[in-house]
Amino acid sequence: MTNLQLLWFILIGILFAGFFFLEGFDFGVGMSVQTLAHNEKEKNQIIRTIGPFWDGNEVWLLTAGGAMFASFPYWYASLFSGFYLILLLILVGLIIRGVSFEFREHFPEERKGIWNWTLTIGSGMVPFFFGLMFVDLIKGMPLGEEGNMTATFTDFVNPFSVVGGVALTLLCYLHGLNYIALKTEGPIRARARNYASFFYWILYVGLAVFAGMLYFQTDFFALHFGTTLGLLLVIILFTVIATIGVFKEKERMAFFASGLTLIALVALLFTGLFPRVMISSIDSSYDLLIANASSSPYTLKIMSYLSLTILPFVLAYTVWSYYIFRKRVRSLS
Repeated sequence: MTNLQLLWFILIGILFAGFFFLEGFDFGVGMSVQTLAHNEKEKNQIIRTIGPFWDGNEVWLLTAGGAMFASFPYWYASLFSGFYLILLLILVGLIIRGVSFEFREHFPEERKGIWNWTLTIGSGMVPFFFGLMFVDLIKGMPLGEEGNMTATFTDFVNPFSVVGGVALTLLCYLHGLNYIALKTEGPIRARARNYASFFYWILYVGLAVFAGMLYFQTDFFALHFGTTLGLLLVIILFTVIATIGVFKEKERMAFFASGLTLIALVALLFTGLFPRVMISSIDSSYDLLIANASSSPYTLKIMSYLSLTILPFVLAYTVWSYYIFRKRVRSLS
C-alpha cells in the first residue's frame, strides 16, 4: 500500500464524515417537518433553517462518490453493482426529498400535505438505507474472487443491518433537532429540545445493541481492538456531551457534539474496514484491499494536486455561506 492510496482512502472517509455532519442535520430537519411541527407556519419555519444549505450539503456525497470512482474504481464497481437496489432506494429518497422543497412552495396551503410527507419520508429513507449498507459492509457480504457479489435478501436486510439503519436515522434526527433548537425562535425551539431529551435515552439503548452486535458479528475487535473500543467510547462520550447540552439548553454544544458523533461513526466504519474496502463473507482471501482496488499512482498523483488546489476554495465558500445565514429563523406571521 502506497502513501497516496492511504491518503485517498482517508480523504473518502473525510468526505463521508463531512456529508453526514452537514447533511445529517438536513435529514433530521426534514424528518421533523411532520413529527415536530404542529402547523404549516412551523413547518415553513423549520424548512427555512436549511433553505440556503440543503442542496449544497449534498455535494459532499457527490464528491465522495466521484472520488471513489476515480481513486478506487474496483471498490466503486463492486459497491455500486452489489448494492444497486439499496443505492437506488437512497437515490429515490434524495429525489423525492429534493422535489418536495420546490413543489410545496408552489401549492396552496391545503395541498402541501403530500409534499410535507414526501420530504419527511425521503429524509428518513436516506440515512436508514445508508445505515443498512454500512452495516452490511462491516459485516461482510458474499463477495467472489473477481469482486462480484451474489447476495440474497437476508444478506442485505437482517437484524444487525436494521439496527444500524435505525441507529443512523435516529442520530440524524437528533442532529436535526439540535440544529432546529440552535437556529429557531419561539415554541418550536423549546419543543425540539424536549423531543431530543426523550430520544437520546432511546439512542443509548440502540448504541448498546449496536456495540454488542459489532462485537459478536464482525472482526472489528479482533483486528483493531484498541481503535474500535476507543472509537466506541468516543461515540458514547459525544452522545453524553450532546445530552448534557440538551438538558442544560446549551444548543451549540449539543449540535456540535451530535455532529461529532456522526463523524466518529464514519471513522469507526473506515477504521474497521482498513486495510480492506470490501469484506467477503465467503473467504477472507476474496477481500478487496486498498492496495489492489486503487487507480494507478499517476492518477492518484494528479487527483491529489487538483484536490489540494480546489478544496480550500470549497471549504472557504461553505464557511462563508454558514456565516452569512447564521441568524435564528423566526416564524412568519
